[in-house]
Amino acid sequence: MAAATCSVAGFQGSVPESRVKLILAAALAAALASPAIAAPAPKPPKVDPALHAKALEILKRSIAFPTVQGRRQTTAYAEYLKGVLVAGGYKDAEILIEPLGDTAFLIARYPGTDPKKKPIVISGHMDVVEANPRDWERDPFTPVEENGYVFGRGAVDNKFDVSMMVATLAGLRKSGWKPGREVVLALSGDEETTMKTTAVLAERLKGAELVLNIDGGGGGLNEDGTPISFGIQGAEKTYADFHLTVTDPGGHSSRPTPTNAIYRLAKALDRLEAYEWPTMSNEITRASLAAAARNTPGAVGQALAKFAADPADKAAVAAIRADPVWSPALHTTCVATMLSGGHAPNALPQRAEATVNCRIFPGTSSASVKATLAEVVGDRSVVVTRMDDGSIDSPASPLRPDVVAAVTKAVRARFPGLAVVPSQASGATDSMYFRAAGVPSYGVSGLFMKDSDEFSHGLNERAPISAIDGDLAHYDSILRDLAK
Repeated sequence: MAAATCSVAGFQGSVPESRVKLILAAALAAALASPAIAAPAPKPPKVDPALHAKALEILKRSIAFPTVQGRRQTTAYAEYLKGVLVAGGYKDAEILIEPLGDTAFLIARYPGTDPKKKPIVISGHMDVVEANPRDWERDPFTPVEENGYVFGRGAVDNKFDVSMMVATLAGLRKSGWKPGREVVLALSGDEETTMKTTAVLAERLKGAELVLNIDGGGGGLNEDGTPISFGIQGAEKTYADFHLTVTDPGGHSSRPTPTNAIYRLAKALDRLEAYEWPTMSNEITRASLAAAARNTPGAVGQALAKFAADPADKAAVAAIRADPVWSPALHTTCVATMLSGGHAPNALPQRAEATVNCRIFPGTSSASVKATLAEVVGDRSVVVTRMDDGSIDSPASPLRPDVVAAVTKAVRARFPGLAVVPSQASGATDSMYFRAAGVPSYGVSGLFMKDSDEFSHGLNERAPISAIDGDLAHYDSILRDLAK
């Protein structure tokens, strides 16, 4: 998460959306006008050592389940988590584990005292991406404690927060806490792939008040461990894969033709590379860029600030779009990621294909992106098709004052005065399906990380043990405030 000084804390109670935007605009103006102020020293959270030990045990046991696509271990992992919740006081009937294909999903219901109130859904995922033991320094599915970290596939994504949340819910239930509204834990089993379980969960829980996604948002730390900022993820680019296909009768390579499939595809990809997608923004991206501007030096930082204040500023747009780090925040991106063609070295190609991966700006339909691709390609012989990528169109969520206030309170209990800002992710999470179903969703992970510790989806993934207590306190505070 980029450094920031813009805070939207102070939203209280039920405020109309128009009022939220006015408050946000004022917050942005204040952030852009005021100098950066160093945050006070962190306050270590007070967490029962027994709860800490239990959370660490859950994390390590979780890593040991290789919940990778095709291995059929997700049901067993869900059964383990169910056992933890039942030991904390959940009734067996309150927890559903339902297989779907070679994976499964889990729904655990924590009853509320007021049936008139809509439930809050806590979203996370049990599956992890594949990991080849030959490439790792340690076996990816054997949890190892070393130098203050827990190593293993899923140690961060997403088994850290899943473990912390399960420990929190079990602890709250065991303590006798009674929420006003029902709290529903909804864990998907294929978020990293086709999201079939996510689609089922969103359909069944579409009557919820809101979703707290523990696989999004979170805090950033400098390399010396000092906090940078915390982001509430209120929007994310949706994901779409498209196939570009060119076919041709082919023939002998000694007799070239003007309709060579590989050449036609290559020209189409050249046109796609040159195309500039329209600049877009929303209240979340503007707030995020304004916050990032404070700690982004030079012309780019100035451009971020100017764009946040005026998205029509052409000079600011040009400066941001020229920077490969920040440019994707302003628009949809579509890039060729896979290529194949031909069937023999001495034959003209009968088929050439490319996969184009798009990350679509919130509120933009994938159908319109497909139409734009076809228009940009400019060759009717190049067939553009949407692949089965498990993604759907999804809007941004409105910035809810109650969510912002609850998260800000939890974050600042640990880091007084720390900037809490809206954020938009470049990748998709389970929130996509809930937002598409009309349920506002917010990434609120309590995990703070250094850039040097981030190995999600990569080799030697690890989670800092020192982050456990903060995450536990974070979720306890948020649930007590939002589930009243």
